[in-house]
Amino acid sequence: MVGEEKTSLRKRLSKSRENSEEKEDQRSPSKESLETPSNGRINLKQLMAKKIQLTAEAEELKPFFMKEVGSHFDDFVTSLIEKSASLDNGGCSITSFSVLEGESNHRAKDLRAPPEHGKIFVVRRSLLDELFEVDHIRTIYHMFIALLILFILSTLVVDYIDEGRLVLEFHLMSYAFGKLPVAMWTWWTMFLSTLAVPYFLFQRWARGYSRSSHPLVHSLFHCFLFMIFQIAVLGLGPTYVVLAYTLPPASRCIVILEQIRFIMKAHSFVRENVPRVLNSAKEKSKTIPIPTVNQYLYFLFAPTLIYRDNYPRTPTVRWGYVAMQFLQVFGCFFYVYYIFERLCAPLFRNIKQEPFSARVLVLCVFNSILPGVLMLLLIFFAFLHCWLNAFAEMLRFGDRMFYKDWWNSTSYSNYYRTWNVVVHDWLYYYAYKDFLWFFTKRFKSAAMLAVFAVSAVVHEYALAVILNFFYPVLFVLFMFFGMAFNFIVNDSRKRPIWNVMVWTSLFAGNGVILCFYSQEWYARQHCPLKNVSPRSGWSGKVMFLSPECKAWCRHY
Repeated sequence: MVGEEKTSLRKRLSKSRENSEEKEDQRSPSKESLETPSNGRINLKQLMAKKIQLTAEAEELKPFFMKEVGSHFDDFVTSLIEKSASLDNGGCSITSFSVLEGESNHRAKDLRAPPEHGKIFVVRRSLLDELFEVDHIRTIYHMFIALLILFILSTLVVDYIDEGRLVLEFHLMSYAFGKLPVAMWTWWTMFLSTLAVPYFLFQRWARGYSRSSHPLVHSLFHCFLFMIFQIAVLGLGPTYVVLAYTLPPASRCIVILEQIRFIMKAHSFVRENVPRVLNSAKEKSKTIPIPTVNQYLYFLFAPTLIYRDNYPRTPTVRWGYVAMQFLQVFGCFFYVYYIFERLCAPLFRNIKQEPFSARVLVLCVFNSILPGVLMLLLIFFAFLHCWLNAFAEMLRFGDRMFYKDWWNSTSYSNYYRTWNVVVHDWLYYYAYKDFLWFFTKRFKSAAMLAVFAVSAVVHEYALAVILNFFYPVLFVLFMFFGMAFNFIVNDSRKRPIWNVMVWTSLFAGNGVILCFYSQEWYARQHCPLKNVSPRSGWSGKVMFLSPECKAWCRHY
């Protein structure tokens, strides 16, 4: 393949060269004598004409060259992905699903692929780190920095005009991260319990499984204890804390997202190691494959949700790179703050001045698109690139593919696979593939639907607890429109127009989410209703309002 591409490119270049030579030959014979005058000096005009001619020929060749290189690169990546897929499948029939094919017992649920036949970790850089080495791409990064500077200047100038002085207070930021010590000790409690309980339960089960006279009862008992820990300690405990202590949104976000992460980490640890113990007992091995505490502790901090005893490591830690990533995370926090301060707060503070109507709603959605998309890109860059790369560098974690080129997606199925590879891997291996294994690969559509349902419920749960109200806009968009687009705008769509459609729908969706949730937030802040939800829009009832809020909410 590579040889053919190079040959094709050489043919094209040689053909262009031959054509240029033929054109030179067809010119007048006197041309050659004009290039070097009799006095031996080079004619400047002729030199410039020659330079212009060579530049024109290079410009003609450039599109062909880029097309050939792009085609060769696409073929190379496709071949690499196919090879990677064959490695994921073990290169043979020994996988979670293929072992079930051809077996008379299609419900042979004791057959599990070992961890090395799942996700394969290799040393590789994050895509943006590679792209930022290209000046054209880095300029886009510089444009975002320039926009942040303009936001800061705009805020300072407006505050100086209104107040007569520079206002360097961050009321919104301090409010959002209020009661941070409560969030921190809650995190420590979750971390220590996740470190101790799952490891202790697994170790006790693994050592007693082969010696137990009733291994099934022994396994069910420890499985029950593990589920109690997941539901009661990691599930209900942090949720109770954020509600009982009325933590502000950013502090809630820290607790809830870490709660979800610890639940997924604990599940992966048990899911990957239980089959190894079962295979060891089946082979009557004297060695019980129990990971060390250090391996489990490393996994709890590693930027992945797939457990392995060992991961590919980089040789050194670049502390300057770590500091730069954390600096960019804090920069993104301030970026989001200024977006809220300059674009969102004025919009939703002033919307109460007009009677609620379809026109107001549509204008609100379209005015929310720009801040919504900016926040989407900033959250992606701050968390999936900077935050995860910082921890990967500190832990010398080699595989930095936390995302792929989701911005080039021409289908929603590709977008879901490439936007957040860390979470997608967990859903793929522990939700989708386990669902297919349980039902012997018969219900792929049902498995996909189940994964969408789990993801939509978890997203809506996190948003409902963080904002302290249930308003299932995200669930409807994710579960219905997102799933429909996943089947309609599928991988068969390859033309650029479909990339435009994906971006258009992302813009509109983020505008709808920001508009609806912000309206509901401001309605609840200004109109403390009781037993009525939602409170924004025409569904609000003024009969439950305090007198000072009735006038405000009549506009809705």
